[in-house]
Amino acid sequence: MKQKVVLIIFLLSFLSSSAQQVKGIYGDTNWMLNWTNFKPATTEYNEPNAILSGVIDKDTKLSSDKTYRLEGTVYVTNNATLTIEPGTVIRGDEMTCGTLVITKGAKIMAEGTEKNPIIFTSNKVTTVRKPGDWGGILVLGDAPINKVGVNNQALLDFNLDTSRCSYGGQNPESNSGILKFVRIEYAGRKLNALKELNGLSLAGVGKQTVLSHIQISFSNDDSFECYGGELKLDHLISYRTTDDDFDFTQGIQATISNSIAIRHPFSSDAAGSRCFEIDSYDKIENYDPNKKLSKIEANNITLVNLEENNQGLVKESIHINDKCYFSLKNSIVSGFAPFLLMDGKIGLNPDNLAKITLKDIIVNNCKGSIMSEEPSHNDKLKYWPDPSSMGIEFYSMAIADLFKFSQIKNNPDFRKKETAILVSTN
Repeated sequence: MKQKVVLIIFLLSFLSSSAQQVKGIYGDTNWMLNWTNFKPATTEYNEPNAILSGVIDKDTKLSSDKTYRLEGTVYVTNNATLTIEPGTVIRGDEMTCGTLVITKGAKIMAEGTEKNPIIFTSNKVTTVRKPGDWGGILVLGDAPINKVGVNNQALLDFNLDTSRCSYGGQNPESNSGILKFVRIEYAGRKLNALKELNGLSLAGVGKQTVLSHIQISFSNDDSFECYGGELKLDHLISYRTTDDDFDFTQGIQATISNSIAIRHPFSSDAAGSRCFEIDSYDKIENYDPNKKLSKIEANNITLVNLEENNQGLVKESIHINDKCYFSLKNSIVSGFAPFLLMDGKIGLNPDNLAKITLKDIIVNNCKGSIMSEEPSHNDKLKYWPDPSSMGIEFYSMAIADLFKFSQIKNNPDFRKKETAILVSTN
């Protein structure tokens, strides 16, 4: 289709607190400054001078004047609270697969600051750090899940102590603590041929848990994986993960806002990696049809592929499986192939399609718009939804022209430029 150049002046007021006026991530200032790190491979951290290991069964505080080596699987149990001071560095041990598990009823209070974030990272020296150097962080709560199980509970299958890895329950308001101004780097240890840990696993976590301003970089599997529960997520950054940036399953009820996934082809799985992977269940035989389907409401999201010409190493930005509710509004998606891919089981059934809402989205440099894994559906999906009625705009422009500053290693600012010359592909 012949392209035409359309000059559009966007006058966006970032002084307003209303995200409805803005597409993609927003803020009066660049909220990615100061606490983030896009060059963790070259960052020197202090050598550990304290050990974090074993079972923590009473309230414990980690001090910022120490650097901790996380050894083996550390369980916080017995309704204890693990408090971590701003500026504390915890380095995951490779030999023992350092992993932190906050069990059901316990809490983690990891509230860093913009100038003093809390850092979980590799214990290796700068020259040899890589994704999967250590395990990751797992938080287990008692909010509802939709798996078949006694008392709405299940066990998280990551080679954990089965007496300590149950999650799920009847309390959507449950509180597992705070993760704020936190960085998680080089997590996601491969456990076997079919299973890797994630940067941050949230299983049955409830909506009173604070999850904000979290950067996960170079995870060997997913950055954020959520198994059921009810969550409010904001100001999340997923950078160069190997698998999915945000993975949702098991009947999760979640809102995610003002968050970004930054993909790079050298950090993608050839088998298929997405920014959003949305399921209602992991296996159909484990799904309880009397419980809720997954429902994700995503607002002011930026999904960007740093490979400017997208040669196919990064695929679709969003993959939606059958029996899921998904809403994406006021967002920017740039550089994927295609923009969105549906499970073939969704088909062209109006009831299935009604579960998916797309509104006010800039789709830039995507090879394909909305497609199905069933090729016979694609011709009709070209007319669903009607882009003009849904506010979906298709463009072709360099990411440097779309965002304020896209040089990833020099304090990037992925807020949309207030003015832009856009090339329409309509």
